[in-house]
Amino acid sequence: MPKTKKKIDKGTLITLCIILGVMILTVILENTINANSLLFTVIRKGAVYSLVAVSMNLLNGFTGLFSLGQAGFMLLGAYTYAILTIPGGIRDTVYYLFQGSSFNFSFIDAFKSIFGEEGAGATISLILGVILAIICAGIVAAICAYLIGLPVLRLKSDYLAIATLGFAEILRAIFQWDKLGKVTNGANALRGYPTFADFNIKDDIGRIVFRLSSFVPLLIAGICIFVIVLLINSSYGRAFKAIRDDEIAAEAMGINLAKHKSLSFCISSFFAGVGGALFAMFASTVQAKTFTSAMTYEILLIVVIGGIGSVSGSCIASFLYIACSEWWLRFLDNTQYIGNYQIPLFRNGFRMVVFSIIIMIVVLFFRKGIMGDRELPDIFRKKKKTVKTPDVQEEPEVNKMHRRLKDYDE
Repeated sequence: MPKTKKKIDKGTLITLCIILGVMILTVILENTINANSLLFTVIRKGAVYSLVAVSMNLLNGFTGLFSLGQAGFMLLGAYTYAILTIPGGIRDTVYYLFQGSSFNFSFIDAFKSIFGEEGAGATISLILGVILAIICAGIVAAICAYLIGLPVLRLKSDYLAIATLGFAEILRAIFQWDKLGKVTNGANALRGYPTFADFNIKDDIGRIVFRLSSFVPLLIAGICIFVIVLLINSSYGRAFKAIRDDEIAAEAMGINLAKHKSLSFCISSFFAGVGGALFAMFASTVQAKTFTSAMTYEILLIVVIGGIGSVSGSCIASFLYIACSEWWLRFLDNTQYIGNYQIPLFRNGFRMVVFSIIIMIVVLFFRKGIMGDRELPDIFRKKKKTVKTPDVQEEPEVNKMHRRLKDYDE
């Protein structure tokens, strides 16, 4: 029989149009208004956090594994990206406390030797080098997740969370160890690698003519989240959900629990590593002390606020969380006056107090989060009208008696 083509439903089409419109609007705004506006900081950091939040939701929300090791995998991704892209010419200045780096390879330099160091060759080298380094960042995180998962995934619930949290803290301490300073630069920051600002188009004298520094993180995060959505809607995603709902029933249906748990853990860690690479590009420097357990709690909070089991909720909550913490409530940290009277509460640190209260209110009154377990296309889909079938009227007792007598006479 000929295969019927699946049509894109209205909800999915509207969602895709909204995402495309947001990306186009970002490019237009970045090239028309002040590029130093906090709006673009929110867009860049929100894109990074949305990818990491979706990767955590894949593990916690769709597979039912409570892990708190996202900051550790982000650290692996960030360091891998930075080490592989720092140009060889400035490595000695970056690793000045350790008499240079023992790892002198850079993807950017390798591609420049092939395509050239000027004009289009430099641009191609930058793009290919960054993409390859980001992929390597995810692979390194996934390999470490596989090795860690062999003993750790035998645990459940809170024990798994404690084990993964401990792994992240141990990893952060190891990367600050001076014995590894030739590679990680010890407790010092790595810098000099390509950032989002390097994707701005410049003229011959180095003046920016077209800005893409906010579009690039949206594009990369959007592609990664799209891949995660495809995975969730595949047979593997259905197996993950079955494990989340009931492990015993899933195993009885023939699902290999160890294999699928390890697969979910590795895929989640891969995209967390990619998120770490994007965070390194956002922050312009990489330092192990940045990737604390507080960062993992932030990501977990975003997942809870957005809705456990909702990719759309994690994305929306990421941008709202970053906008509130970095932009909308920032005025609370500044001294405010009413006439000559100084408001006593408005001072440095008051922003986080108000922000914490807002989060408590959201968690208390939105137990399932902003989206619950729904996705954005579900909002735009029309609810199918259920056609009520008319009730079958019972045969009256009198008619039943007449029919029985007739049958008896015959």
